[in-house]
Amino acid sequence: MSTIFTPLTLRSVEFSNRVWVSPMCQYSATNGVVGVWHRVHLGSFATGGAGLVFAEASAVTPEGRISIACPGLWSEAHVDAWRPITDFAHSQGTRMGIQLAHAGRKASTMAPWDDHLMASADEGGWMAVAPSPLAFEGYPVPHELSVEEIADIVRSFAGAARRAVRAGFDVLEIHAAHGYLIHEFLSPISNTRVDAYGGCFENRARVLVEIVDAVRSSVDPGTPLFVRISATDYVEGGWDLEQSIELAKVLKTKGVDLIDVSSGGNVAGVRIPLGPGYQVPFADAIRREAAIATAAVGLITEPEQAEEIVSSGEADAVLLARAMLRNPRWALGAAERLGDVIAWPRQFERARTLKA
Repeated sequence: MSTIFTPLTLRSVEFSNRVWVSPMCQYSATNGVVGVWHRVHLGSFATGGAGLVFAEASAVTPEGRISIACPGLWSEAHVDAWRPITDFAHSQGTRMGIQLAHAGRKASTMAPWDDHLMASADEGGWMAVAPSPLAFEGYPVPHELSVEEIADIVRSFAGAARRAVRAGFDVLEIHAAHGYLIHEFLSPISNTRVDAYGGCFENRARVLVEIVDAVRSSVDPGTPLFVRISATDYVEGGWDLEQSIELAKVLKTKGVDLIDVSSGGNVAGVRIPLGPGYQVPFADAIRREAAIATAAVGLITEPEQAEEIVSSGEADAVLLARAMLRNPRWALGAAERLGDVIAWPRQFERARTLKA
């Protein structure tokens, strides 16, 4: 069997394979509550053979949403809305993960297809918060968080983690990438604080370490905990791979099981060397240097490409995004193309080419 279709176990959770669905924003929730769109969208992945399906970035507070239409996990209403989705996925033998997030200074937007970027108060918008009063390009200047407000956000991550487990999620991922709040703390580009949360590497990483500690202590020890990071800001003087490796070493000691390795998002207009698997070398370096499991993401589209990434040891799993939007059952087709026989929903069995 191809390496990507072999099982992987992290803590008490076994994943049937290493082809995973990346979290992808849908901008289709109402007051943070998911509905029919999410049931069908995530349900299509659950019938598609992936070993793990991630629900999108879900805010730990109302102000932590990217947009007015993003989901959340700050109340029991959100637990009730997510539960049918995880129940269906489990009925298909699919593991479900959720990305716990706070958008920081990149919050309070409209949906991307609306005719303007920022949501007004009348449209449900709010003032964004950040480590420092530095605006992302095209966004308003955010409110600088006090130490007390930082502590509240740390507690909000822990509360959201407990709700995620009650909602039936098997895996938790802390979103520390793409220029959102935690990444804003990590990067000296967006963090100019002079207190315990700014300046040196240890201080800039402090809020993430506190969140990891709070989440890890709030859920069962058998629950896998991932962290998504941006391995580099792609600008001199910003967050970079060397710091990412050091961060991964720290997170491993705190009980993080896997680093989900992305890049960019904190500085507008940077030149990103896009190409097939362009972020894989970051995942490879972090895996080798920090001795921690990684997942690679970014323009991974072909079965043979995914197989090479995992079989060569560059990453322990691959996360697909746009390829899965184009074909939610990518994994079923990939297995057949690689000559593997994996479990299919019985309703689809008549479409098989390869038989067990």
